[in-house]
Amino acid sequence: MTSLIHPSSSVSKLVQIGNNVKIGPFCNLDGKITIGDGSELKSHVSITGNTSVGKDNTFYPFSNIGCDPQDQKFSGEESFLEIGNSNTFRENVTISKGTKEGGMITSIKDNNLFMTGVHIAHDCKINNNNIFVNQVTLGGHVNILDNVVIGGLSAVIQFVTIGSFSMIGGMSGIDKNVLPFSLAIGNRAKLRGLNLVGIRRNNFNKDEISKISLIHESFLNKKIKLSSNDKIEGIFHEYKSILNEKLGHIQK
Repeated sequence: MTSLIHPSSSVSKLVQIGNNVKIGPFCNLDGKITIGDGSELKSHVSITGNTSVGKDNTFYPFSNIGCDPQDQKFSGEESFLEIGNSNTFRENVTISKGTKEGGMITSIKDNNLFMTGVHIAHDCKINNNNIFVNQVTLGGHVNILDNVVIGGLSAVIQFVTIGSFSMIGGMSGIDKNVLPFSLAIGNRAKLRGLNLVGIRRNNFNKDEISKISLIHESFLNKKIKLSSNDKIEGIFHEYKSILNEKLGHIQK
């Protein structure tokens, strides 16, 4: 099916548009942009810079995608934003492209929901199947793994990693790395135990939940300090076999 572009929208000559794409009224696409098949820009959407958008993504009004980083060290160097497939960006979502210190790229994979007013800063890496509730803010260089839920009005500071199947309670301030399968709440957030609701929703069996619980307790009993300087590879090692089996891919 031929793509539909409303006559009030501005689309630069460098933009590449796939099949069955819908671009509604008063959108602005300016830069080296690709829009994958089946994606839709409702209206008043701005996509700029070196931005690659995969298939079946939906952008709601006043979302600003691929904007310059809010980083005083950024001096206009050529950097990138990569977006995978089947993501939803609700009203007033902002996504910044990368910077030199972060490898020049911000990346978002598949099946994520960004609710109203979410901000994703430069050089963030977001995996699959995550939910960012209204007004969540990620600082630069944050890593969000798979199947994470972050409650409304929460903020995550720079360089933090949040492990898979975790849940962050609303209005939390996250200044340390969060273990997989965790429930963290507060300002500054503390671990409150396992994210049992999320674990059960994702069909973990009783044996898997028991193993996760034992690993979790061992970390807590050792009182490991999950500062942003810790090596995530070592901390998350014991979870990896469970995570990789459930997610179907090797999680770095």
